[in-house]
Amino acid sequence: MTDTETRLQPKKKGLTRRQKRGLSRGIQYAVFVAAVIAFAVAADWDRLQNQFAQADIARQMFPDVITLALKNTVLYTVTGFAVGLALGMLIALMRLSSVGPYRWLAGIYIEIFRGLPALLIFIFIGVAVPLAFPGTEIIGGTYGKVALALGLVAAAYMAETIRAGIQAVPKGQMEAARSLGFSPARAMVSVIIPQAFRIILPPLTNELVLLFKDSSLVLFLGVTLEERELSKYGRDLASTTANSTPILVAGLCYLLITIPLGFVVRRMEAKAQEAVK
Repeated sequence: MTDTETRLQPKKKGLTRRQKRGLSRGIQYAVFVAAVIAFAVAADWDRLQNQFAQADIARQMFPDVITLALKNTVLYTVTGFAVGLALGMLIALMRLSSVGPYRWLAGIYIEIFRGLPALLIFIFIGVAVPLAFPGTEIIGGTYGKVALALGLVAAAYMAETIRAGIQAVPKGQMEAARSLGFSPARAMVSVIIPQAFRIILPPLTNELVLLFKDSSLVLFLGVTLEERELSKYGRDLASTTANSTPILVAGLCYLLITIPLGFVVRRMEAKAQEAVK
């Protein structure tokens, strides 16, 4: 065969890059569908329904699961977030301070409370504080203890988030405020911090979601029937009824809060990215 005939012969074409991506995606979908079908076939749905989906037990939980358990969970979360935000702001400013001991204390606090599990913080507040300071009562009783425990945990993470937000504000903003006669403290409060909060609002909202779930640790403080949150309420009823339906209902109540908050976080992140572009 001559060179001319070889050139005229049609070349064998393989799959294009786009076709390869489509084939790979199709294989992944097929594997996913096969896994779902295998799970659906293998699961014992009758036993699952009997253990987790008893309608009569679920009906018995209302309205207390909303008016008592969910209300307490939200209250614990909001108060803990408020304490954590205030303390986190203070620690962030100490972290940025020109005074060495302030920076060292803030750094030590962040390393300790980010490294300890939240469970140990709750036990420390519930057991160690009364032993160390006999006769001392934390304001607010159980609600105050939960707010303090959640706040101590959240403050370590919020402090680093706030510090990063403050440092993300262009330095020219401080210089412009100073040129207008603002003192450093007033410029920080009136100019820098408001801009920083617009930057860090998504991660702070995400921290709120995490605190909402961490509020389940309140059981280690010893709570009364009127102070129970969702997890404790669901476990108590599950023990009483010898059925896991209350735990499922409590989990759905958590999702009523966390899913909308997660959507809000994604929307804020999307808007922040659009603003950057």
